[in-house]
Amino acid sequence: MAMATTRNVMRAVRVFEFGGPEVLKLQSDVLIPVPKENQVLIKVHACGVNPVETYIRSGNYARKPALPYTPGTDVSGVIESVGEHVTTFKKGDKVFSIDTISGGYADYALAAANRVFPLSDKLDFKQGAAIGIPYFTAYRALFQKGHAKAGESVLVHGASGGVGIAACQIARACGLKVLGTAGTEEGMNIVLRNGAHQVFNHREANYIDKIKEYTKMQGVDIIIEMLSNINLATDLHLLSYAGRVMVVGCRGTIEINPRDTMSKESSIIGVGLFLATEEERHECATALLDGIEAGWLKPIVGSEYPLEKVIKAHEDIIHSSGARGKMVLLP
Repeated sequence: MAMATTRNVMRAVRVFEFGGPEVLKLQSDVLIPVPKENQVLIKVHACGVNPVETYIRSGNYARKPALPYTPGTDVSGVIESVGEHVTTFKKGDKVFSIDTISGGYADYALAAANRVFPLSDKLDFKQGAAIGIPYFTAYRALFQKGHAKAGESVLVHGASGGVGIAACQIARACGLKVLGTAGTEEGMNIVLRNGAHQVFNHREANYIDKIKEYTKMQGVDIIIEMLSNINLATDLHLLSYAGRVMVVGCRGTIEINPRDTMSKESSIIGVGLFLATEEERHECATALLDGIEAGWLKPIVGSEYPLEKVIKAHEDIIHSSGARGKMVLLP
């Protein structure tokens, strides 16, 4: 009897109050959810860790989940069971998700079937957990909000992390001139290997001048900005006429001079993946699944943490110097 009972529970990270990383509690007696109609249950092999999850956990974000909750949207693994009316997946299928219902920092995750996609044999589970938020955000920033076109130039400001690498790979595959920045030698090499034509070290005092020089003072058409609270004012000086800064990441406030947008008729555009419509999500998924098959979409996995080290993962994604690929949790 005891055996039968233990099979219904799993390990999951639970958040009972908003706050610092220490509010992440790993519990081993959480009930395994049961898929309802149009839902699937995934045995999680890997789950991506995204900066946004730290903002949500701290309680300082536009969206606050009802407490308690389990963080994590980007899982990859194997279908354990399916709810009614699910015809696209069956038990044993390899999949990745772009959202979950029950949370991804767990042994099992419940997801809506339309937020789950088949995982190609070209990618492993860790890479599968690195697709979701990074690639969908990068695609949305470049095309759905930034209206990027082949032949334009893009600067990926903070290009060695999950979204940055995704943006470099997508932009390069779609015919853009790609410039990237990173803060370490290793990060710079990763950026160059993943689609950038040129990379700059954003820890060098004069790197902005080097970018201006490289563009022959013409500036860039699009900037994908991961740390707008530090870079936004400078970004406005790096844009070409009618250029646009896509605000993907922000960790505070910044003072800018609006006149800098007038002189070039430039735009500052916020990017919120959670606002994407069903059609936009479908467009994104189609483009990215094509990229996987074509071979140019290849997530780079960085730091790996067991579920027990989730607190450390949340500390490191915000405080460690120089990103290098996508951070993943391994249940």
